[in-house]
Amino acid sequence: MGLSWKERVFMALLGAATISGLTVLILILVQATYVLLPADNKFGIVFDAGSSHTSLFVYQWPADKENNTGVVSQALACQVEGSGISSYTSDPAQAGESLKGCLKEALALIPKAQHQETPTFLGATAGMRLLSQKNSSQARDILAAVSRVLGQSTLDFWGAEILAGKDEGAFAWVTINYILGMLIKYSSGEWIQPAEGTLVGALDMGGASTQISFVPGVPILDQSTQVTFRLYGANYSVYTHSYLCYGRDQVLNRLLVGLVQRSPQALVHHPCYHSGYQTTVPLASLYESPCIHTMVPMNLTQNLTVLGTGNPEACVAVIQELFNFSSCKGQRDCAFDGIYQPPVQGQFYAFSNFYYTFSFLNLTSRQPLGTVNATIREFCQRPWKLVEASYPGQERWLQDYCASGLYILTLLLQGYGFSEDTWPNIKFQKQAGDMDIGWTLGYMLNLTGMIPAEAPAQWRAQSYGIWVAAVVFVVLTLVAILGAVAVQLFWRQD
Repeated sequence: MGLSWKERVFMALLGAATISGLTVLILILVQATYVLLPADNKFGIVFDAGSSHTSLFVYQWPADKENNTGVVSQALACQVEGSGISSYTSDPAQAGESLKGCLKEALALIPKAQHQETPTFLGATAGMRLLSQKNSSQARDILAAVSRVLGQSTLDFWGAEILAGKDEGAFAWVTINYILGMLIKYSSGEWIQPAEGTLVGALDMGGASTQISFVPGVPILDQSTQVTFRLYGANYSVYTHSYLCYGRDQVLNRLLVGLVQRSPQALVHHPCYHSGYQTTVPLASLYESPCIHTMVPMNLTQNLTVLGTGNPEACVAVIQELFNFSSCKGQRDCAFDGIYQPPVQGQFYAFSNFYYTFSFLNLTSRQPLGTVNATIREFCQRPWKLVEASYPGQERWLQDYCASGLYILTLLLQGYGFSEDTWPNIKFQKQAGDMDIGWTLGYMLNLTGMIPAEAPAQWRAQSYGIWVAAVVFVVLTLVAILGAVAVQLFWRQD
């Protein structure tokens, strides 16, 4: 006896469902390919504990990295309230407490699940270098206080240290070249290394020290001034030197002390201050810094009256006395104070106090050296009352811009060896690519080389055409199955 119509239709639909389902399975198993999902972001935190203030920076980079170095971007910048940590000698615990506000902002930004794997480092610069020379136990107490606060957080605390001036300068060099795309850049869908010869130098000036870093065109003869990096698979050899006591604040203090030594009276005429300017300074405060090596006056309790004379030529003369140019003794590769330096080469970025001073004087537009000289000297000769009226609300540093401007010219031209021909190679800038220029980003880039990379996650996927075909066969399978069920349930037997 043959199959009925119902049975034949049922078997046909069941067979179609089976074939269609097998086709879907084959498409999934045979045509599937693996795709890489974007890597998770890693985070890192660096505190820059400078002589005048502390800043926190949060950086992030994809976990898979490029040639063992992270492609780092700035996620947060936070300025800590109060002065630099070196000022908390009488209350070291407060140095740690001062960090909590910015630390809270960083913790809110970074996913909680990643807190324990986020490296956190505090680097103290020239202010703490000076304090360590003056009173090492006070410096240790302050570092211990900030370490307690950061160590009690949920972060992976790597330590609080006094950063060597050499490292500060070298990491700043890494920062500026990375931001400008000189170490790695994105082109045609991939990360590539730019052609050699495009690297720029870094000129940094804080309150207590100043740094110069660049890749010279000749071999570096003094190994103590050389720092090497391996970034994105390439090796770099950088000349760098940090001059302690040549930062802006320390130079201004040394300048005034030098004038005091010339005038035994309690009245000092200051050529770098505007005519008509007058201030009173506690004499003892001038001799607190380890940068002062002159004989201390007998009566430190008296106050010093300082009168401005507004004489730029006399100001330059006393500034030059802060340098020991004769110590080079005719050596060609020598800056000042007997320090080895190869000839400057290429473009330079000048930031921090270089930028702040020249920005105030409206000299950040690559003006010729003659224009810069004339502008600073004209400003120095303005009467104090006119200067005060021209810059309301800027009283805190207003009297110091004349000295700072002339000091920068002396340092760059007579100290580092820039000339009228190479002056246009210096660019005064605070930021590049919306990122702050300083040592912290360079430090984090170098640090990423010590953090293991994570391979991107894999996921099985099909091409669009295969995906569409699979969907069609799934629909056909469902239709056939539903048809078979309908035949079984609703088709009456003859």
